[in-house]
Amino acid sequence: MLRVLWTSLLLIVTLGADANSAELKIFGSRVTKMVIDDIGPQFEQATGYKTVVVTDVAAVMKRRIESGEAFDVAVLINFQADDLIKEGKLIASSRGDVMKAGIGVAVRRGAAKPDISTVEAFKQTMLAAKSIVYLKEGGSSRHLAEVFRRLGIADALQGKTIQPMTESVSEMVADGEAELGMIVIPNILSVEGAELVGPLPPELQSYIVFTAAISPQSPNQAVARQLIDRLASPQIVPVLRAKGMQPPMQ
Repeated sequence: MLRVLWTSLLLIVTLGADANSAELKIFGSRVTKMVIDDIGPQFEQATGYKTVVVTDVAAVMKRRIESGEAFDVAVLINFQADDLIKEGKLIASSRGDVMKAGIGVAVRRGAAKPDISTVEAFKQTMLAAKSIVYLKEGGSSRHLAEVFRRLGIADALQGKTIQPMTESVSEMVADGEAELGMIVIPNILSVEGAELVGPLPPELQSYIVFTAAISPQSPNQAVARQLIDRLASPQIVPVLRAKGMQPPMQ
């Protein structure tokens, strides 16, 4: 009887461990988590795999992949994913663009919204701001640095610019640590204390494209491909739009 009970207990523990191990580990930035949090419960019900999203600035997640950290799926900026494919860190045949986001300007909720409707208005707003904040690393950072150079205001902004290493731009604006913040629009919408002024003027706008691909070492490649297919499906478009994003081809 004791032997039977012990065997049953081991079986229960083993089954429990197997259930707990049915996870899909996803590397990405905040925009990835915003979408996965929405579709995760339905995906788990359909596949039996719980989605676990690990987030940081996309450039940081790229370095974590390069260092050999284990994961199943990565959703990074397109050029970062392409670099990792060349390095053999992502499977080329699994690559798929899944969403894109434009860059916006944020203020603290309730603060007056400055004029950014034209290139000249945007330029004057940047010059008049007491402080601005945008990421140290990232697709939006590269573009903003080039915009400021083109507008001839890079030097004027240097002394009042804050560039955090983490995805804290919207939080810093919400907390009053910076007057204006610039980052992809969904990031702004995700922070209650921050408010979107609007996107950059069309002449200055750049859309950051997010690309998904699978780790060659993933033991869950079939399920990972299901997730990428789901992210690229027409059914996901309302979720993207609700969070300030767009399908990659629009």
